[in-house]
Order: sequence, then C-alpha cells, then structure tokens
Amino acid sequence: MEKLTPWKLGTLGLQHVLAMYAGAVIVPLIVGPAVGMTAEQLAYLISIDLFTCGIASLLQVVGGRKFGIKLPVILGCTFTAVGPMIAIGKLQGITAIYGAIIVSGIIVMILAQFMSKVMRFFPPVVTGAVVTIIGISLIPVAMNNVAGGAGAPDFGNPRNLLLAALTLVLIIVINRYSSGYIKAVSVLLSMIIGTLAAAGMGMVNLSPVGEASWFHMVQPFYFGIPTFHVTAILSMTLVAIVSMIESTGVFLALGEVCDRKLESEDIKKGLRAEGLAGVLGGIFNSFPYTSFSQNVGLVALTRIKTLNVVIAAGVILMILGLVPKVAALTTIIPNPVLGGAMIAMFGMVISSGVKMLSRVDFHKNENLLIIAVSVGIGLGASVVPDAFAKLPEGLRLIFQNGIVIGSFTAIGLNLFLNKREEQKSIDILEDLKSDHSAEASI
Repeated sequence: MEKLTPWKLGTLGLQHVLAMYAGAVIVPLIVGPAVGMTAEQLAYLISIDLFTCGIASLLQVVGGRKFGIKLPVILGCTFTAVGPMIAIGKLQGITAIYGAIIVSGIIVMILAQFMSKVMRFFPPVVTGAVVTIIGISLIPVAMNNVAGGAGAPDFGNPRNLLLAALTLVLIIVINRYSSGYIKAVSVLLSMIIGTLAAAGMGMVNLSPVGEASWFHMVQPFYFGIPTFHVTAILSMTLVAIVSMIESTGVFLALGEVCDRKLESEDIKKGLRAEGLAGVLGGIFNSFPYTSFSQNVGLVALTRIKTLNVVIAAGVILMILGLVPKVAALTTIIPNPVLGGAMIAMFGMVISSGVKMLSRVDFHKNENLLIIAVSVGIGLGASVVPDAFAKLPEGLRLIFQNGIVIGSFTAIGLNLFLNKREEQKSIDILEDLKSDHSAEASI
C-alpha cells in the first residue's frame, strides 16, 4: 500500500469527518432545544459532542489490551438514542440523561463478556419492534421543526414548509443522481443549501457566530452532576443493547472489507470500547457512542484501510470540538431546514426497524402478534401518555415512556409466545454480516 504523507492522511481523515458530520451534529441540534437548552448551551453541546466523538473513535481504533476493535471505524451518537434522551430530559431533567448514559455504558462493558447469551433475548422480532417504535416516536419532533419549531410565532408559515420541502427533496435528488462520497454527505449538502436559501429569506441570524470565542476548554459535568433514575437507565440500556447488536454487524462487515477474520474476543473488545465511550459521554455531558456504518461504506469505497486515517479523523474531531465558532456556525441552521432533514433521517430509523423485521418469520402468527402489540402499546403510550396519569408515580414513569413499555412488551411476549425458543447468536451475526457487507459494497 502507498505510504500516506501527512497531507494525505489529513485530507482522508477530513473525508471521514465530513461523512459523519451531519449525523454527529444533528443529534445535539435536536436534543438540545427539545430539553430546553439555551443557544449558548446548545453551542457547547455540539462542541463537546464533536470532541467526544474524536476521543471515542481513538479509543476504538488505538484501544488497549482489553479495549478497542482496532479497525478503521468512526464513532458517533446513534439516532435510536434521540427519542429516549428527549423523553428523559423532559420528565427528569438534563442531568438524568447523563446518569442514564453512564450506567448504560457500564452495563454495556459488562454485557460485552456475555453477548452471545444476551442476544437470545433480542432476536430480530424484538430489536425490529424496538427500533420501529423509536423511529415512529421521533416523527412528531421532525414535523414540529418542519413547521418552524414548537411555539414559534411563524409556526406553520408556508415559507417554513417550503424550506423543509426543499431540504428533503435535495436529499432525495442527491441520493438518486449521485454516488460514492457525494451521496454519503447528501444530508450535509442539503442542509447547507437549505440554510443558504433561508438566508436569502432573511431567516438566518449570524450573530451567534460572531459572539462565539475561538477556543474553549472541555469541562466535565458542564450541565450538572448526573442524577440516576431507574426508568431513564432502563431506556438507555435498551438502546445500548440494540446498538451493541448493530455494532457487531458493523464490526463483521468492516472486518470483511479489511480482509481480517474477527474472533469473539475482538468483538468483545470493540463492545467494551463502546461502553467506555458511553461512560465518557456521560462524564463530558455529551452522548452515548456507537460505530457509524456510513464510514464502513467510505472505507469500502476508498479501499484505504490504514488505522492512521481514522486516527487523523479523531484528532480533527477533537480540534473542531475545541473551537466554539464551528459549533455556533452549526446552530444557525433554521428549524424548517432541520425538520426536512429529520424526516429523512428519522424515517431511516423506521426503515432500519423494518429491515430488522424482514428477518422475522411472518408465517408464525406469534411473531405478528408480538409486533402488533408492542408497537401498538409503545406508540400509544408516546402519543397519549396521559392515559396512565392516575397510576402511582413509579409505574407512571414506566408506562408513559413508550419506548420502555413497548420494548418490555416485545421482550415479554417473545419469551411467552415463542416459548423461550432460542435464536442462536451465530444466525443473527451472519444475518447482520450479510446485511452490512451489502451496504459496505454500495
């Protein structure tokens, strides 16, 4: 393989950063306003998210004796965590989000050792139902932004709808008529064009960029000391387990792209690193982190498999996280532009759930019933939480969280209706491997 100069390493690393940038920054852009953060707090959240993405990626790539898959993988926050974080933030406060992230990270590190035994409780019928519930529950958040943002004076203004439609159409068109790298950054390009169009309408305020400083220091527990609530921890742990299963597929696909046969110990090290990254995310008040599959596609496309490229990407992310002006520039994106992008991205969460369900045997009526009841209860609790308003507080917090109650319904019904029928972890891993290998070859 050609020896890469520092310039080539930097540009290839930047390409990885750009491929995951939209996915990385849109999570704080959605979660921050939803839980009541100020513009200043939101800018910090974006900065610390980028910084921690860099640390998490280096942890996975460089690793140590017990941590790290040591493959060219980039870590970021999964969209499946967005709904639970918003629900926790609204019900129990921002600090509860970080307490739940820390504990779920520790649980992931423990479960990594027993992944094959854990996976039998999460066959495709369960994981598919859980991810589908999460995706559907996020659509109202997207539609509020499409209209201009909940409580906005111009809520529902036709120009807001037009901007959202422009952004969404651009994402679709770029995906239809482009390929490779341009296709990988379609969301980012569409949001940039949408923001420029909004600027022409006088809807962009650049003052936050001018007011932001050029450098700041990372501050652990910026939003306060974490608090710990059982329902919040349950929510984030369920998301973490689903992410573990998805990451296992990413690792296997990437191992195939890099011509490296992975052993079970390699998978455990990779999952432990993700758990540790989640703990760091809680300490730095950012997010839980998981492997980004879009970067697997980039590795397959470029055929550049050296770890130094991802190390360069991790360093770039950390540098960006220390420059508040970069985060402030991201916050100027108008809500309708974000809303248009959210429709596509949250819809893809639903699509991921449906894809997982495609591995389910629909000839078994038991599986149909598991999906019907769990998705129905999960969606119902999310849309009409007041149905459980008169329950005792402990039960109310569980039943009003559609993701928690829907997930437990799916797990319980699978154990009951399928009579604890074990679905071998090797079968699930092979399915994941074939799926992600197909994605990586695109």
